[in-house]
Amino acid sequence: MKTTKLLFSLCLAMLAPHAFATGEAEQASKDKAGTSVMSASETPKKEKKKSRFTIGGYGEAVYSRNFYSDNYLRYDSPEDYKDDKHGRFDLPHVVLMLGYDFGKGWSMGMEIEFEHGGTESAVEIEEHEGGEYESEIERGGEVALEQFWIQKSFFPEFNIKLGHMVVPVGATNAHHLPTEFFGVYRPEGENTIMPCTWHETGLSIWGRAGDWRYEAMLLPGLDSDRFNDKEWIKGGAGSPYEFKIANAMAGAVRIDNYSVKGLRLSVSGYAGNTFSNTLKKATNAIYDDVKGTVLIGSFDFHYNDHNWVARGNFDYGHLSDAALITRYNQSFSNDSPAKKRPVATSAISTGVEVGYDLFGWLGKKQQEKGRKFYLFGRYEYYDSMYKTEDAVTDYEEYGRQRIAFGVNYYPMKDIVLKGEYSLGILKSKFNNEPAVSLGVAYSGFFNL
Repeated sequence: MKTTKLLFSLCLAMLAPHAFATGEAEQASKDKAGTSVMSASETPKKEKKKSRFTIGGYGEAVYSRNFYSDNYLRYDSPEDYKDDKHGRFDLPHVVLMLGYDFGKGWSMGMEIEFEHGGTESAVEIEEHEGGEYESEIERGGEVALEQFWIQKSFFPEFNIKLGHMVVPVGATNAHHLPTEFFGVYRPEGENTIMPCTWHETGLSIWGRAGDWRYEAMLLPGLDSDRFNDKEWIKGGAGSPYEFKIANAMAGAVRIDNYSVKGLRLSVSGYAGNTFSNTLKKATNAIYDDVKGTVLIGSFDFHYNDHNWVARGNFDYGHLSDAALITRYNQSFSNDSPAKKRPVATSAISTGVEVGYDLFGWLGKKQQEKGRKFYLFGRYEYYDSMYKTEDAVTDYEEYGRQRIAFGVNYYPMKDIVLKGEYSLGILKSKFNNEPAVSLGVAYSGFFNL
């Protein structure tokens, strides 16, 4: 049993300290706080490894019956759509994770993600259009290299990573596997106002000393031309081009504390300018001093003990020059990647979820088999237009509360079946948004 745990810890270390820091995986290599160390250099070195190569992954398949309209005019004319409903199947995330330990402290990690089933296209000859070739998109989705990095581990307190990696800001980015949240989908608030999963190319230093873990990251700034009203700065990560514009650099930092058994307390933050990260340069003098500085502060926690799991987050973000950025973005042509939508000065997201494992009553036998059955509840509030300048239209439908209740059943540690009822509570002039969702997910590593 000890050997299995050590090998699993080695797998975690080789593949990204954040991509593999799941709530269930955190039980694999326990420290004082009952949480995984998440570092190759912190893995016991006397144990002989069977293989330098590791392979793992995670995936989700979900169904939702939404008792509200998905018409794009539903907020403009709520009365016309109050009795509508719709259903959807989806594959939100299916990910393949690869890692290799080169030895002497050098390791590599890679993560390939298929969102919403990936993409498909086809070319065919149209019989009724003169036999012309026609290209069609047959499936919408994304395929992305979410992580690829090389790491040098000097000692537990100091490691360096270079490459493409997760930005450790907020609870969901740092802990985004489907076994790390109770809902069928990722927490809605953070997944709305911030990139999620947020991944950029850059340089990171991190380490662990006693009950403290830190990470600091240098990365390219966000692109303000893709900010918008519904998702605040979320669209500014990544790039629609074959390269990432890096006229402005940014910094991110995260600190975790594990002093109390079963409890992790974390703070994280981000700072960077955004307005210069666009291919279209501003020529009007009114934009000469615009920086578009994004500042984000976040607190989150995770408690897992005595059959209880509790998680929570609070995120607040500020964007300078929001009115001028809105004006500038609306000047783009229709064929540009810019959203051409207003953007708020501030956005907010806060949430808490609590679950109790009913199988904890049944004694050690069920725990040894890895079986768990959680009843959970979640509450969150978020607003992508929390504060706006006078010249920017405030769309009130983007501020809402959300409650959810449901179950998570783990037949074994790495597989979970989920069911939940949720209710999006909007301001009185809009229709509330109830839904029932079902999902199945896994997160783990595969034997070679």
